Amino acid sequence: MLKPFIDAHVHLNTRSEAKMKLAKKYSASFLSINTDIPFFDSLEEQQQVIHDLEEKFPNTSKFITSFDTQYWNTEKWLPHALNQIQTGISNGAVGVKIWKNIGMDPSVKDKEGNFVMLDDERFDPIYQYLVDNDILLIGHQGEPKNCWLPLEEMTVDSDRNYFAAHPEYHMYLLPAYPSYEKQMEARDNVLKKFPKLKYVGLHLFSMEWSIDEVAKRLDSYPNTDTDLAERICHVQLQAKDDWEKVRNFFIKYQDRIIYGTDVIDDGSMNDDELTERFETLWKNHWDFFATDKTLTAPEFKGSFKGLQLPESVLQKIFRDNAIKTYGF
Repeated sequence: MLKPFIDAHVHLNTRSEAKMKLAKKYSASFLSINTDIPFFDSLEEQQQVIHDLEEKFPNTSKFITSFDTQYWNTEKWLPHALNQIQTGISNGAVGVKIWKNIGMDPSVKDKEGNFVMLDDERFDPIYQYLVDNDILLIGHQGEPKNCWLPLEEMTVDSDRNYFAAHPEYHMYLLPAYPSYEKQMEARDNVLKKFPKLKYVGLHLFSMEWSIDEVAKRLDSYPNTDTDLAERICHVQLQAKDDWEKVRNFFIKYQDRIIYGTDVIDDGSMNDDELTERFETLWKNHWDFFATDKTLTAPEFKGSFKGLQLPESVLQKIFRDNAIKTYGF
């Protein structure tokens, strides 16, 4: 594994220290992304956890702040959201996250009962504030495209198994929700309207199924980057069928791709399980990007070859791009 490197997409929501000691062993740093998720602690508590960890383990982690939809459809909403952003930034956040609840949460609708999408004009003051103050926005919109497909058409077993177990989140079964295409269109509309907005399209812009589609966004919106969090298996699947195309993608866009795992440290794993999860992902991902080994992945059948990217490209993806984008 590259030393030092940065896992630039995690959720460190507990004060357990094992993960921080593991990071020290690997000369690794974390970007912890605070998110308005119902089963997470409050944004304020998530922020406090990172401050406490950083106090004990200096120069090991940075964090992203966010805002919630409390007071939605009232005059209080915008001042409240802006205050959350301002407070997070003043407390050291290196950017702001907007989450998939915009466009997918049935509690976030307009007064006529329509789902509110990312390009709703009520968000424009927030985007403009970020532009005016040179603040980074990172976004997770929609879900993997598999979420809108029947189980038998899904491309990886991890998605198939998850949505079989959680039909309440399977958009194929929920036609009243906005389509995958509407989710992507709304995100693209924001990037067109605010071309100076610095933006990271998380999870390969939620276009993990096609590196061609990811490339189109990187080409169309020059102020954007993307990250790999929780979508590397989709890249591996494409490498199984067209290794050279995938390798060329990473070389061409080497300055705009950021490594991350999306490991969620919420107390559901004990210390041994959590550190094993990190180490397993780090090792397997490094083998894929850095070697030419013949590999397999638990998410789909068949084998594929590692990309064996040049050292200079690996340094950018696993470290330098996170330094440039998030200020490590």
